[in-house]
Amino acid sequence: MSSFVRTSRRLVIKIGSSLLTNDGKGLDQNAIQAWVAQVAALRQLHKEVVLVSSGAVAAGMQRLGLAERPKALHLLQAAAAVGQMGLAQVWESCFSQHHIRTAQILLTHEDLAARKRYLNARSTVTTLLQWGVVPIINENDTVATDEIRVGDNDTLGALVTNLIDADGLIILTDQAGLFTADPRRDPAASLVREGRAGDPALETMAGGAGSMLGRGGMFTKITAAKRAARSGAHTAIVSGREPLVLERLAAGELIGTQLTAPTPTLPARKQWLADHLQVKGELTLDAGAARALRAEGKSLLPIGVVAVSGDFERGELVRCVDPEGREVARGLINYGAAETSKILKTPSESIESALGYVDEEELIHRDNLVTLS
Repeated sequence: MSSFVRTSRRLVIKIGSSLLTNDGKGLDQNAIQAWVAQVAALRQLHKEVVLVSSGAVAAGMQRLGLAERPKALHLLQAAAAVGQMGLAQVWESCFSQHHIRTAQILLTHEDLAARKRYLNARSTVTTLLQWGVVPIINENDTVATDEIRVGDNDTLGALVTNLIDADGLIILTDQAGLFTADPRRDPAASLVREGRAGDPALETMAGGAGSMLGRGGMFTKITAAKRAARSGAHTAIVSGREPLVLERLAAGELIGTQLTAPTPTLPARKQWLADHLQVKGELTLDAGAARALRAEGKSLLPIGVVAVSGDFERGELVRCVDPEGREVARGLINYGAAETSKILKTPSESIESALGYVDEEELIHRDNLVTLS
């Protein structure tokens, strides 16, 4: 198989902090110039490119003369604010040498979770692409808190990929790609050249959730590929230090690890639901309800829910888990937590007698629900 990049029209390229800052030494302008030249070459091939750029905090540390990364949130936010100026300046300067305009877009999870703001962000990015501008996107670290944080730029890259219906996501990293085991510990580890996004075996190779490797390392890249695949986008995880890596991918060379998206893809609204990173509560379903959601595409009725946890209001996002605790689906609920607790295991026709009113017969309508397994 050749690289999917050759046939892709719209690409999201995420560049990691270690590459942009030469392993934390400050913005590497020579490296950035080289990637910009390659992006310019992709545009000559009539490809649209969106960049997801890390490096704001590291750039701010360099500008402020800080030897160690701050730990307090307000100090990190201040360093990011200073660093964003330098980061945007370098990107703008390098692209201007190729007569390409750029635009900076700073996002939080809140911008992508609210449907209206999500659609506004989509319109802005697609309009910039129509104008021939290269959007440069980063998380808004100057205001982001744990409650509204995306968390890492691999995930942000996948969210942006889905936001604009990109054909592919390229994650440039300081590693050659995904290996069958940690090559630092296992000399027999080999590079995984191709795979299917969402394959559980890939997550195991990447270290698994909660492992040392799984915190911001290869695991986040594998889960980002799984997320991007929901909109049909393929993912390449490649070393950003490979010479002319973007141009070689566009020429069809199979570099790094390339993960194909299975079909079919989710409709746009359900992609948006699936991309919510923060849920407000959890519903435990009985086996019959879990089966109805998984296999039959049904709405969730209160009679199929056996337990509820969390503090949520009507219209907020909750996850649905089966009796074994595996997430089956997530969706926008029609009743708050207090009301939901009163109608558990209750037939829909009994909602009014339990609450004194009825808003909807379903806890979650199938149009506001997406299955995940």
